[in-house]
Amino acid sequence: MTPTPRADGIDVRPITEAEFADWLRAVSTGFLRAPALSEEEIEGRRRQFVPGRYLGAFDGGRCVATFKSFDQELTAVGGASVRADAISGVTVTATHRRRGLLSRMMAQDLAAAKERGDVVATLIAAEYPIYGRYGFGPATWMSEWTVDVPRAGLDARWAGPADGGRVDLVEGEDVRKLGPELHERLRRTQPGVITRDEVWWQLNTGALRFDPSWKLPFFVVYRSASGEVEGMAAYEVDDNWGDAKQPLNTATVKWLLGATPAAERALWQYLCSIDWVVTVKSGWRAPDDLLPVLLPDPRAARITSLADWLWVRILDVVRALEARTYEGEGTLVLEVAGVDGLTGGRYRLEASAAGASCTPTTESADIALGLGELGALWLGDESAVRLAALGRVREERAGAARKADALLRTSRRPWCPDIF
Repeated sequence: MTPTPRADGIDVRPITEAEFADWLRAVSTGFLRAPALSEEEIEGRRRQFVPGRYLGAFDGGRCVATFKSFDQELTAVGGASVRADAISGVTVTATHRRRGLLSRMMAQDLAAAKERGDVVATLIAAEYPIYGRYGFGPATWMSEWTVDVPRAGLDARWAGPADGGRVDLVEGEDVRKLGPELHERLRRTQPGVITRDEVWWQLNTGALRFDPSWKLPFFVVYRSASGEVEGMAAYEVDDNWGDAKQPLNTATVKWLLGATPAAERALWQYLCSIDWVVTVKSGWRAPDDLLPVLLPDPRAARITSLADWLWVRILDVVRALEARTYEGEGTLVLEVAGVDGLTGGRYRLEASAAGASCTPTTESADIALGLGELGALWLGDESAVRLAALGRVREERAGAARKADALLRTSRRPWCPDIF
């Protein structure tokens, strides 16, 4: 990537490793965190630095906007992995807003991603209105439940899974050994799941520490009756007692992975059976998670957070639509409006349970939509019928939106358990 100087004197370019500390301080400023960073934190985060993937906008030598991307694999519907350009660390200092700095950084990064052959770009949006104009759409949503444990109706004397499996507390070292394989097993089946690299496991188990606010959680593993690891969770517990010496503690799930329904059931039952814990917060779950209906009284679990989560920008329409599977069968011609000259056009999708082909075409379109809408539909969560009702998808042929839903929607919702 080459610098893009403008008449205003602000250069947008990849940073050098020598500029990393200043870039990181700009990130902290943009996210309203303390701008003073310890050398330990700077050096720890430097481990993730990749030349050319960290962009900065510089005004008179000062970094006033930041942007980074890194390689990621994202699971499509059906279990195939696609290459993703994961975007994070996006800030513009308040003194330099409304000058097009984000647009310039985004254009550089997406052009490079397209050239590398990435199929999609991904991000977690801190603010909803920003990224639609760059072709991103919310492809997964997140729910957090708060469980009133005494009301849930579970047997307080529970001593373990009824299926012959077992739940054990383990150490961070065990998680680093067992977790990656379990996560990959889940990732092969769950649309929306993204890769976790070695640094992720180190940061989330205490092997690598540079955040002074981080504290070591409890780790628990579920093994099936055959001894296979099928589930794992990390959680924290506060220390809160009422005036009458009654425990009022809350267990907060940091992350929970279940490769089978039995594992999910066992882990949630364990979390709701810990002595002194009267409230369980679920962490980031799919909106159709099993948790509420696993409880004898589902009303004991109330949604305390519901929001968009993983946003997807399609970079290669053909490869994206051919990578996923389809439960239905049919042909759909899509007119995709591009936003930056990198993606867009008219495509004929022929899909069946045996596979799919997608080719550019001059045939008349069935539906017309933007890249953001295609990103929202691609993982199977959004409804073309709903988007048509909102005026964001246009039917060129009567009934085309319903036909698109029959092809694209999935029986279970996609889920991304991580933030980046």
